[in-house]
Amino acid sequence: MRGFEIVSTKANDGLNLPKRSTQAAAGYDFEASEDIIIPSALSNQFFKGLSILSLGKLKGVRDNADLQNILKPILIPTGIKAYMADGEYLQLVSRSSGPIKKRIMMPNGVGIVDADYYNNSSNEGEIFFQFINFGINDVKIKKGERIGQGIFLPYLLADGDDKVAKASRQGGFGSTGQN
Repeated sequence: MRGFEIVSTKANDGLNLPKRSTQAAAGYDFEASEDIIIPSALSNQFFKGLSILSLGKLKGVRDNADLQNILKPILIPTGIKAYMADGEYLQLVSRSSGPIKKRIMMPNGVGIVDADYYNNSSNEGEIFFQFINFGINDVKIKKGERIGQGIFLPYLLADGDDKVAKASRQGGFGSTGQN
């Protein structure tokens, strides 16, 4: 009813499926599928964008698209996709050691992977974790390093939800709620 698979484009990359580390662990540990560097606060475009905003220096920023390109976190691929039953989602959370040991955090706080993200036509449902590095030094993430956790959870629907028309998923990462 629920579980993990490796996306086909990374089937021969020697990746591990997420697993719980202890008997009582709620979260499944996800690993990075490749080496990646998360730039430090001194060079990260996200923090440059915050500086521009806080200092009121909007030179060269013409519209929201320009600002969006500046305030962009780093996406770390996992090479993993998740399948689940109707009425469930996979919640992505940071490891507790991320902010303390590496000075990295998820800018969205919590990620949500919907059931219809699995095998989407855009990226086969590959799960990514977003991070920003608020430390002074760049953080090097190595392939196979644990970067976050996933927790399968049920959700409830509001009364009358079944009467509201819904679209079918048309893409991959960040494709819902495109208003």
